[in-house]
Amino acid sequence: MTSTASPFTARLARLFDVRPEEIQGVLAGLALFFLLFASYFMLRPVRETMGIAGGIENLQWLFTATFVSSLLVLPLFGWLAARVPRRQILPWTYGFFTLNLVAFAIGFVLDPENVWAARVFYVWLSVFNLLSISLAWSVLADLFASAQARRLFAMMAGGASLGGLTGPLLSTLLVGTIGHAGLLVLSAALLAAAIGAAYRLQRWRDANPLKEDETVARRRPLGGSPFAGATAVLKSPFLIGIAVFVLLLASVNTFLYFEQAHLVKAAFPDRADQTRVFGTLDIVVQTLAILTQVFFTGRIAQRLGVGILLVAVPLVVAAGFLWMAVAPVFAVFAVVMVVRRAGEYALVRPGREMLFTAVSPEAKYKAKNFIDTVVYRGADALSAWVKALIDMIASHPALAALIGAAISLVWGLTGGLLALQQRRLEATQARQPSTPPGG
Repeated sequence: MTSTASPFTARLARLFDVRPEEIQGVLAGLALFFLLFASYFMLRPVRETMGIAGGIENLQWLFTATFVSSLLVLPLFGWLAARVPRRQILPWTYGFFTLNLVAFAIGFVLDPENVWAARVFYVWLSVFNLLSISLAWSVLADLFASAQARRLFAMMAGGASLGGLTGPLLSTLLVGTIGHAGLLVLSAALLAAAIGAAYRLQRWRDANPLKEDETVARRRPLGGSPFAGATAVLKSPFLIGIAVFVLLLASVNTFLYFEQAHLVKAAFPDRADQTRVFGTLDIVVQTLAILTQVFFTGRIAQRLGVGILLVAVPLVVAAGFLWMAVAPVFAVFAVVMVVRRAGEYALVRPGREMLFTAVSPEAKYKAKNFIDTVVYRGADALSAWVKALIDMIASHPALAALIGAAISLVWGLTGGLLALQQRRLEATQARQPSTPPGG
């Protein structure tokens, strides 16, 4: 479908490297991520507060429970993905999560001090986080070609950072007025609105198909086994590489997360103050991320390739861990955490999702969600116990920081190798256009 752009729209398109016929799709994708991330990040400070309420000494158990829950949820998601049309997977999943949020809100009203409710919510939000965000990226990888992804994914991820900025702002401002239960109800409303944005994105691609039979294919179920995601990963060296990359990423994040819990608890004993601190960190992170995503990430990916997105942040984080080994104080930790998270949102996540444009539709949903949930949370659980063991052996945080630096270096090396492999896959597909992309 052709579209006539106004001079103002045309100038904006040139500024952000978006073609006129892509504007509606980009806006729909941006809205999807904005609403989803505003919904989640409004609750992220609540989750961190609930984690502390459940006892820092129990965090490794919460991480383990999250991993086990991911193992139980993924076959259910695989069953749904095999039986409903591809375009309906996201609405069904988000609708279910919306109902969950309303149920938790009622529980918090009835018994706000229940420690087990806090622990269950912590685990639930940790599963919801990865599955819902992974699913949104699956839709984008399904609807956009690889060349479009390099130009547009970072722009749409800017909606994620804008939502990630709005969510903690709302949480910080409203937690004293409407309480944690009220935040959950507002989050549920935003998540329901994200379903509408996803529907609009599908309608845009229907009007601008990449292939003749594409719209028909998205109206069909993917089929296959509920466990197809795991088997697809095991059969593909490329997908195994992505799984290793995610495992290393999650391990780095877990090491930093445990230090965050200890330092925040020591500095801010009040629950409301803890929520405000976590919200403030989120605000700083998302502000830096959105500026990078909108103006730099897409241009970096086009000129220097996906590899730079996957390698730069791990190298910087390795340096940050070494800094923490020398100066293990809250101020240093805050700088490292902000840089790590902003870099992940602005560079690593878009780069990682660009890798999936080179795999089959089934892998984009099933294998991708297996990696983003089971592999990620499995790495969380394993590294949580490793971190707890290190803390038992050596009370000084320098040892954990040095191990974190080593993991970060391996993480960066893996990202560079994945970028090279994706380039080979794209070259193969270009030579054989009639062959569907392989996983």
